[in-house]
Amino acid sequence: MRIRIRNATKAFDTLEAVKNADLDVAPGEVVLIIGPSGSGKSTLLRCVNRLETLTEGDIWIDEDLVTDQRGDIRKIREEVGMVFQNFNLFPHLTALENIMLAPRTVKGVTKTASRENALRLLARVGLQDKATTYPAKLSGGQQQRVAIARALAMNPKVMLFDEPTSALDPEMIKEVLDVMLDLAREGMTMLVVSHEMGFARAAADKVVFMDQGEIIEVGTPSEVFDNPKENRTRRFLEHIL
Repeated sequence: MRIRIRNATKAFDTLEAVKNADLDVAPGEVVLIIGPSGSGKSTLLRCVNRLETLTEGDIWIDEDLVTDQRGDIRKIREEVGMVFQNFNLFPHLTALENIMLAPRTVKGVTKTASRENALRLLARVGLQDKATTYPAKLSGGQQQRVAIARALAMNPKVMLFDEPTSALDPEMIKEVLDVMLDLAREGMTMLVVSHEMGFARAAADKVVFMDQGEIIEVGTPSEVFDNPKENRTRRFLEHIL
């Protein structure tokens, strides 16, 4: 699915968290958004599935105008999976039950079919042996992989990742990035907020640098990391590379 963002502005009272952002994500493209804390990265991402409502501008997913308040946001969210920094798993449900929940309650999938799909997805993220385990007994990396499987259970056409590894210990980051790399290789359209430069070089088609709510620079990973055009991009990269 294609994402088109035009003149996106999001204000919280007098603070403009996102300012006049324009961005295109082609079908099957992996786009990484980087930038300092408070630059508007996560806010822009949350506007794509209308967890935040734009003050001005428009966002389309294929031909669906996300920013049309009359539109069926439930339908849009069925096609757009989102993985958050915090795993947001239901603590009273097992890993399997967490994955089964949305297809059963939102799409009306039968218990048998949703269970079969959840088991398949657990195997896909390397956790087939954790089906009956509750979140409290899982590591952070395992919980995030369950969260990815839960998002995939709705068969999304687009995946949004909001700093999916920032809450993890370093040794757990790779297991989550490996799942994301597999999704990228399979052609999933992905919009990712992260500072994982190894993932960017391995999987991203484009890197977007944001600062103070604005999109400052867009290019391939080699263009942005090795030869940034803007001084603000260069100053930021000096601190993280």
